[in-house]
Amino acid sequence: MNRATAADRAKEILSGYARRTGLAPAGAAPARYLWTDAFAVCTYLGLAGTTGESACSARALALVEQVHTVLGRHRGDDGRTGRISGLPESEGAVRPTAGGLRIGKPLPERRPGEPYDDRLEWDRDGQYYHYLTKWAHALCRASRATGDPVYASWAAGLVKAVHPAFVPQPRRMYWKMSIDLSRPLVPSMGQHDPLDGFVTCAEVQAASGADLSREMSDLAALLGSTTLATDDPLGTGGLLFDGVRIAELASLGKPAGVGLLGPVLAAARSGVAAFGRTGTLRHPAEYRLAFRELGLALGLRGAPRLRAAIEAAPAAYDNPEALLGEVRGLESSAPLADAIEGFWLDAGHRASPTWTDHREINEVTLAACLAPDGFLAV
Repeated sequence: MNRATAADRAKEILSGYARRTGLAPAGAAPARYLWTDAFAVCTYLGLAGTTGESACSARALALVEQVHTVLGRHRGDDGRTGRISGLPESEGAVRPTAGGLRIGKPLPERRPGEPYDDRLEWDRDGQYYHYLTKWAHALCRASRATGDPVYASWAAGLVKAVHPAFVPQPRRMYWKMSIDLSRPLVPSMGQHDPLDGFVTCAEVQAASGADLSREMSDLAALLGSTTLATDDPLGTGGLLFDGVRIAELASLGKPAGVGLLGPVLAAARSGVAAFGRTGTLRHPAEYRLAFRELGLALGLRGAPRLRAAIEAAPAAYDNPEALLGEVRGLESSAPLADAIEGFWLDAGHRASPTWTDHREINEVTLAACLAPDGFLAV
């Protein structure tokens, strides 16, 4: 599929997402979900850059405003009202990320003292660290695309606000917090949260000028206790996304964690190989989770950006040739990304319950794959 056709398909997919979730035309009760919306903002901005269509940029910025309006406030069934930061409305409008942002799950968060139920917790609201980092990235992309520093300042405010709650002490990190950030809802640590957080802080610091050295130090200390290798395709895609950001920040003269790039790419290549061994591509749609596979495909689309960034600043690395060797291995997996995208572009496969049950996240991730530079770029 050529670039223009892919962009048209991405716009078509995002048009349906915008209509169904109350983004355009604006609905009375928009259905916002932080992870999906972060990918959508980035993809809209990327499409605006490649097509020159101001409507895509306008829609991205309208989505930012809607997320802050909806997910920056308490739920209608909560009992609490107003901004989750506790700020008065006038100040909250200026600092919309000062209390973090809700996930947007369908069920209310688990109340204090309520027994933990692993199945229900997946559908309960709260705050996820790895969703907040994606939103911080989306805000940085908005700042770069528009030239308006306010978006980057909101990203910095978000990181500053949530870090003490999610990382309350050295070598301790929570996966999920309550809406008001007062208590952990899932006290375990996400496998890649320290890496994702570290790279996101570096990106936000470069975009905003904020001093995030303390946050980065805390997260770097946690990296020593984590294993990067994963057999989860979405996790592997996330590793590749982090690798692209490390390399592109270095190419912009903002190096941070460049020594991590080798282990990140090696773990990603291991993850790609592990996915290939599963034989997933031979399975019917009803046995596959599209957004997890598409997350891997999106990460693989970053290989050309990795190569360009490393070649632009080889002096940033101890062994750039070894890194480029890893990139060549990833570039050889481009047919895998093609196969994943091609499978889910088939309308018959998108009729499967595994697609329709997660329609918004599936469709937005597919759109991101078709126009990958919007999400992958710093």
